[in-house]
Amino acid sequence: MNEINTVDLKGFVGNAVNEVFDTMLSMEVEFSDADSQTTVDGNRIVGSVSFAGELMGSVCIQVPDVFARLMTAAMLGMELEEIEGEEEVNDVIGEVSNMIGGDLKSRFCDSGLPCELSIPSITSGSDFKVESRNWSRHESFVFRHQQHFAVVEVFIK
Repeated sequence: MNEINTVDLKGFVGNAVNEVFDTMLSMEVEFSDADSQTTVDGNRIVGSVSFAGELMGSVCIQVPDVFARLMTAAMLGMELEEIEGEEEVNDVIGEVSNMIGGDLKSRFCDSGLPCELSIPSITSGSDFKVESRNWSRHESFVFRHQQHFAVVEVFIK
């Protein structure tokens, strides 16, 4: 499956993340050369969706809890103190991962790698690692909005 090795993942992910953050959150993000292992520490939330078809894999967006709450307030048009609980935060992170995954799915399909997208899943806490093995490609990208970081990881085969 040579097509997987020629896919411009950095371009695909960069366009998807910028589009979602700009359109849905009114936030500007940019690529950062910060270390993906240290930028998202402590309490964090991971939203992920999976791809199945000619191309298989997943995309995960991982953000610190405080950034997830800022994203929630931005998407729902509310103040931070108006967020009532974790359900709202989880819904927003799930929707953001779904929109990024949907954009990637479309780009993969346009590149001759048809696939379907799963519903999003959410994991939160402070003592866990996101790992996936046996993929043809695994790339991690760090994005920054002001002093906040988001890590987007893509696993495909």
